[in-house]
Amino acid sequence: METHMLRRPRTLPRLLIIAFTTVFASGLAMTASAQTPPTIANDGTLLSISAEARAIRIPDIATLSTGVVTQATDANAALRQNTEQMTKVVAAIKAAGIAERDVQTTGISINPQYRYAENQPPAIIGYQASNTLNVKVRDIAKLGKVLDAMVAVGANQVNGPNFEIDNPEDAYDEARLAAIKKAQHRAELYAKALGLRVRRVVSINEGGGYTPPTPMPVMMRAAAMEVADTPMSPGESSLSATINVVFELGR
Repeated sequence: METHMLRRPRTLPRLLIIAFTTVFASGLAMTASAQTPPTIANDGTLLSISAEARAIRIPDIATLSTGVVTQATDANAALRQNTEQMTKVVAAIKAAGIAERDVQTTGISINPQYRYAENQPPAIIGYQASNTLNVKVRDIAKLGKVLDAMVAVGANQVNGPNFEIDNPEDAYDEARLAAIKKAQHRAELYAKALGLRVRRVVSINEGGGYTPPTPMPVMMRAAAMEVADTPMSPGESSLSATINVVFELGR
C-alpha cells in the first residue's frame, strides 16, 4: 500500500514579514516626505528677493595668444621657416621666466595662397604656414618683458592680454556674504513696511559671474614695434554673486 504525505508549503517567519513590511513602508514615507514642498502657515506671505553683490580684485595673471605666420612658394618651405621661427619664440618665452606648463600650442595650419584673375581659375602662388600659442603669465610685472621678447625673435601675431584672477573663490565668498546681507536687509524692510516680520528662509539659490577688465588692444605686427618694455595696466576685475531668496513673512 502506498502512503502519500501532504507537506505544507514553507512560509517566511512572521517576524521577518513584519520587519520587511515596516522597512518598505518607511521607505515610502521617506520618499514622499522628500518630494513634499515646504509648508507655509495659513497666515504666511512669501516674499521673493534677488540680490547681487560684487567683490573687486586686482588681476594677478594674464593670458595672451601669440604666433608666427610665414609664407613660401611651397608648403614644405613655409612650414620649415615657421618651425625655425617658432622655436626661437618658445625659447624666448621660457627665457623670460614662463614655465613650460604655461605654454600651450593651440593651432598649426598650412594654407595655399591664390592669385585671382578675371575669367581664369584661381592659381596657387604659394603657401602660408601658421603656428599659434597660448601663454599664461603668472607674474604680471613680467608681461611687458615677455611680450617684447616674443616679438624681438619673430612672433608676428599677438592677441591679448586678458587679465584674470588665479584663485577667485575668496572674492566670490565675499560677494556671496554681501549678497545675503543685502537680501536680508530688503526682506526686513518690506516686512516692516507691511507690519509683518520675517519668519524664515523658505529657499535660496545662487547665480553669479566674473566681469573681467576690458582686454587691451595689443593686436600688432612685429615689424612696426620697437624692442622695449611695453607698459601694461591690469586694472580691476569685478566678481559678482547673485542670490535668489524666498522669505516667509507673517505676524
